[in-house]
Amino acid sequence: MSDMSYSPRTWAAPVSPGALTATVVVPGSKSLTNRELVLAAIADGPGTLHAPLHSDDSARMIEALRVLGVGIEEVPGTGGFGPDLLVTPPVRFAGGGRLDCGQAGTVMRFVTPLIGLATGEVTVTAHPSALHRPMGEMIRALRDAGVDIDDGGTWALPFTVRGRGRIAGGEVEIDASASSQFVSGLLLAAARFDVGLRLRHRGARLPSMPHIDMTVASLAHRGVHVESPAAGEWIVPPTVPHGKDVTIEPDLSNAAPFLAAALVTGGTVTVTGWPVHSTQPGALLPELLAAFGAHSGRRHGALTVAGGGRLTGADLDLSAVGELTPTLVGLAALADGPSTFTGIGHIRGHETDRIAALAGDVRALGGEAEELADGIRIIPRPLRGGVWHAHHDHRLATTGALIGLAVPGVVVDDIGTTAKTMPEFPELWQQMLTPEENAA
Repeated sequence: MSDMSYSPRTWAAPVSPGALTATVVVPGSKSLTNRELVLAAIADGPGTLHAPLHSDDSARMIEALRVLGVGIEEVPGTGGFGPDLLVTPPVRFAGGGRLDCGQAGTVMRFVTPLIGLATGEVTVTAHPSALHRPMGEMIRALRDAGVDIDDGGTWALPFTVRGRGRIAGGEVEIDASASSQFVSGLLLAAARFDVGLRLRHRGARLPSMPHIDMTVASLAHRGVHVESPAAGEWIVPPTVPHGKDVTIEPDLSNAAPFLAAALVTGGTVTVTGWPVHSTQPGALLPELLAAFGAHSGRRHGALTVAGGGRLTGADLDLSAVGELTPTLVGLAALADGPSTFTGIGHIRGHETDRIAALAGDVRALGGEAEELADGIRIIPRPLRGGVWHAHHDHRLATTGALIGLAVPGVVVDDIGTTAKTMPEFPELWQQMLTPEENAA
């Protein structure tokens, strides 16, 4: 797979021509694609990922696994967004080389444990804009599990992992309050540890629990049954995951700005392929959008969200669904009353400090935003056109597009950053707004 790193480009957000009536197909889930790539890489035989996401994050994951000797081949696809992926685990993981995570938190946190199973050194680095992302607790936990990591005393990227061909495992504690990816990364690799893993979370509350549930469910599907004897504790037995063919669900979080467009325009937007049951945080969108006045319903495997009434403010605890915060802030900025979102202090450590960036962008367009210790408060004001700064963050870029539906003159300074998880975003957004495309 070629490197899909984006090219920064400014983009004038189109204004909606009126109440939308649109149907949208979104690509596969980034979170599921990257989890299944890792599990396929440590499985007991080859397996195929059907309808995977093809984006910068997934390309980085593929390149990282190939550095470790994993065979990944593109084969004719079953979905509409690119080829399927045939993954062949190596007999043993290769050492040597350099692994560039780009901006992908899942790559730096999911692949680093696997390097300990290789023989030899691998240097792990990232895009300059991602070197700040928290890694200290992951480094500490992996050392406790028996992995040799030289970080030069920084507790951050870049660092070198000296693989010894095995990881002892055992009992490990971690403070994952900065990112649930610490827990997921350890759980994904733990089945290949000598004695498995007993992992305990300590510290503040654990964010994004649906992502951990997703990891546990993905492991169970491949025959690795994780026990959780208490909240914040997981036991992974030493078991090699099964090689399987897996179909990736659509990315429900990437569907968020499209569904939110129904409220902004007073219309209806349908997303096809919506799963009946899902561990993705985006599965909670119907009830989250209902807090802003939306109505939703499922029919024939699709979810339809309707606006048309008041776009109300909402007070929400988003600790389980922090990645949806930017879309909800976009709605809040256009609502008829204040909104307060809490439980999201951890999103300060994402691609950017999302709380500070969102507050700054809203203020730049004439809105009022207050940063809280673990959240943000939005007080709607009449908005004007202007530059919406993406800050190298795909979800901030799509929020600019959402606000631009109702506010003429909004310009996203870097729509190219959406390539991180959805390279097709500008085209899909325009199709949603084009009546002839929707009629087809």
